Amino acid sequence: MNDLVNHRIRRSWTAEGPGAASLPDRAVRWLGQRIGPVGADRGRSSDSARSVGGSALPESARADLAALLGTDNVLLDPDERLGRASGLSYLDLLRARAGDEAVPVPDAVLLPADPEQVQSVLDVCLRHDVGVVPFGGGTSVVGGVAAVRGDKAAVVALDLVRLDELVSVDPVSRIAVLQAGVRGPEAERLLAAHGFTLGHVPQSFERATIGGFAATRSAGQASSGYGRFEEMVAGVRLATPKGEWRLGVAPASAAGPDLRQLAVGSEGALGVITEVALRVRPLPEQRYYEGWVVDGWAAGAAAVRKLAQEHALADVTRLSDVDETTVSFALNAGWQTTALRAYLAARGIRNPCLLIVGWEGEVARRRGRTRAMLRRAGARRIGTTLGDSWRRGRFSGPRQRDALMELGVCVETLETAAYWSNLAELHEAVRTALVASLGRAIVMCHVSHAYETGASLYFTVLASRDGTDPIGQWQRAKAAASEAITGLGTISHHHAVGVDHAPYLSAEIGRIGVDVLRAAKTAVDPTGILNPGKLLA
Repeated sequence: MNDLVNHRIRRSWTAEGPGAASLPDRAVRWLGQRIGPVGADRGRSSDSARSVGGSALPESARADLAALLGTDNVLLDPDERLGRASGLSYLDLLRARAGDEAVPVPDAVLLPADPEQVQSVLDVCLRHDVGVVPFGGGTSVVGGVAAVRGDKAAVVALDLVRLDELVSVDPVSRIAVLQAGVRGPEAERLLAAHGFTLGHVPQSFERATIGGFAATRSAGQASSGYGRFEEMVAGVRLATPKGEWRLGVAPASAAGPDLRQLAVGSEGALGVITEVALRVRPLPEQRYYEGWVVDGWAAGAAAVRKLAQEHALADVTRLSDVDETTVSFALNAGWQTTALRAYLAARGIRNPCLLIVGWEGEVARRRGRTRAMLRRAGARRIGTTLGDSWRRGRFSGPRQRDALMELGVCVETLETAAYWSNLAELHEAVRTALVASLGRAIVMCHVSHAYETGASLYFTVLASRDGTDPIGQWQRAKAAASEAITGLGTISHHHAVGVDHAPYLSAEIGRIGVDVLRAAKTAVDPTGILNPGKLLA
């Protein structure tokens, strides 16, 4: 069984994994020149400052749950409850550091052992009208696992950490069934023993779970090669207040709308995902990553669009804009050198945009075609050092965020996607909205996923933290960016809806779309116990 994750791990990424990131003094000085005073986490309170009140879980419900799961698997300890109260967004971490008493905390943490127990837990909670928040890796950055009560007097966090098994592997069909609580690295280890890989590697890979990937329509960094997570799903098993729901019997079907895609992305509001049947691929014999530089954002986006529309994308294709490239040069030793600048300038590149491309599996033929197209687009190859550096540090972002927060920096991300014809306007609109709201800020962006018809944009924001109202500072900036996105792109390409994006969902899917989702929820969860307040505002 996976080790149960202590609440302190929930409050910081650096409490787990390789350890805290640090920024060299020169990087701190450079940031201070760009965004204003940095160097101290002004106003920080102790992580232990938060006091947690008593549990509102009715004694009759607690007794029924203890009889079902065993007393040791119904956790009432304040620290255990606090550890499943929220995700890992910038605001979540700020509130945890400040010991914010306004953050709702679940009344208990439940640890079912298998899908049957998950179903039985829902039966008990339905009987006692207790809200249920499914909890996987706890990496949501949009309020997806917040212990919101809605109209319920009590709410529990349903931690799926014990659902950690590889159920089956069908090597002929290349389908593997994994339980929902299996984390990304463990999934790869289990599949590798059978010669397979899932190939789904988002930045949350170290912590996030199979169930969370499915519930949020996750997109991995190599999605151009392996596909988005919903494309991998062959079947899904859910527990609902109306009973167990199983979907997926064939590789394709015309038997009505594909209800698997209703379950995938449902964020725990339509059922608790307990098992997922997934398309797997043979382990790649080779992995090869390299870096390129393009002159300017417009030229870079055009080059990536050409690759996508000519079916020549690398498995990983990541294009940074000028601002993100500048920060990368400034903060990473060895990149900002006179020789590199001179090399680029001599080749006509005045506004460098970094492009990381990587291939897995059969590399040589595919690499040659991509390279030829990039050269025709005027891109310059920097080599494998840059590509390998990115690959080694691909999960470092959350730890770097922790280091920046220690310096009193407001640091957060947001993402969206649009058709190619809208992409430049969307990029400028979001950047303008963030700068207008935050003032002296660095707004970076990269294309993280590309398609024939469009691409995603992933923004990272750095600003000097407002010492008097740090939460309001980011809330206003995020609202401005979300308003800028509305009408040009999607409110979320892969972070999901949660609480934060729910107010913008209707503008994207329309009133009828919202009615369809509400009808589906009523069909499976008529009393609304599943993940209150998420997906539908």
